Amino acid sequence: MSGVVGYRPLSFGAEPTGERLARIERSPRYDSAAGEFRNPVPSATTPRPTRSRGDMARALLRSEGRKPSGKIPLARPDLSSPPASGLRVTWLGHSTVLAELDGRRVLFDPVWGMRCSPFSFVGPRRLHPAPVPLASLGKLDAVVISHDHYDHLDLPTIRELAASDVHFAVPLGVGAHLERWGVRPERFAELDWHESTVIAGLTLTATPARHFCGRGLRNKQRTLWASWTVSGPDHRIFHSGDTGYFPGFSEIGAEHGPFDATMIQIGAYSEFWPDIHMTPEEGVRAHLDLTGTSGAMLPIHWGTFNLAPHPWAEPGERTLAAAEEAGVRAAVPVPGGSFEPSAPTLPVTPWWRDLSSKTRPAAPASPLAGPDGSPGGLKFDRA
Repeated sequence: MSGVVGYRPLSFGAEPTGERLARIERSPRYDSAAGEFRNPVPSATTPRPTRSRGDMARALLRSEGRKPSGKIPLARPDLSSPPASGLRVTWLGHSTVLAELDGRRVLFDPVWGMRCSPFSFVGPRRLHPAPVPLASLGKLDAVVISHDHYDHLDLPTIRELAASDVHFAVPLGVGAHLERWGVRPERFAELDWHESTVIAGLTLTATPARHFCGRGLRNKQRTLWASWTVSGPDHRIFHSGDTGYFPGFSEIGAEHGPFDATMIQIGAYSEFWPDIHMTPEEGVRAHLDLTGTSGAMLPIHWGTFNLAPHPWAEPGERTLAAAEEAGVRAAVPVPGGSFEPSAPTLPVTPWWRDLSSKTRPAAPASPLAGPDGSPGGLKFDRA
């Protein structure tokens, strides 16, 4: 019976123990008394009603506008030759991005699974297939994970990558998941905020973010979340992971910028969790804090999973409007689409509009899923 009680599904990953846990407890970001990591500014990490719990439940279960009316267009990127400018960015859906910079290839938050869920039979399902098979990307130099939620750290994808020789950069504690899934410790670096590692001549730095973590039914704040900067000899890029807006973006930009491209979370926002996800307007503001009007902004974390009560295509529409008003160069490729940030023109066609005018009723978000597919639904634990 004790074995049953202690059973932890493989998809839940593993809790940090031993020296890994000791290192976590030494982190300036870790509150030993509370037994959890802290955000850079105070943040509520559970949904909270703005009026009544009933109103919140009805909003979260509302289906109108939350699914495209047809097939989302996909592109198959041409990766056969290096980018002429030395930097090319390919959006593969949600927060998954392939960045080719200075002759190296970095894959951020790779998710090829059909659901962002611990279970194959329930939880948010993709609104579109992965644009290309993972294997078709060819040789990768580094894989970067922002945090351990199911829509950013995907078991089947990691197990496929574990069969290669690619190296990983992950926040503190996430290595416990990787080890359980077959990635050898010498193939990953676990970093606290402001720590860096060098992979294939690129400097990867974990920088602060305002979010939360956890894969189990009762989450513990014992794995860290992070945004990331990647610097090569000639180019610099930023990936936000998941985050609420906070003043630290200016500090990141001052220390690690200016950036040639930023990949900024602009989806799965809600009035019920304003501290842990940015709205499109906040995402544009974050880009301005990070690098001003220089560089290009790629909006991420939208259009692939139904994780919030807003219409599925609203983030793209609002981002284009906010970017134009702020003088920010934003790119909105279809999933699988590539662009070089220094190009005179970027992909800006609002490809989602034909799929948003006559939207079929969508299945409501799973009652087992909260933001980011985390288990627990309307009562998911603080994490």
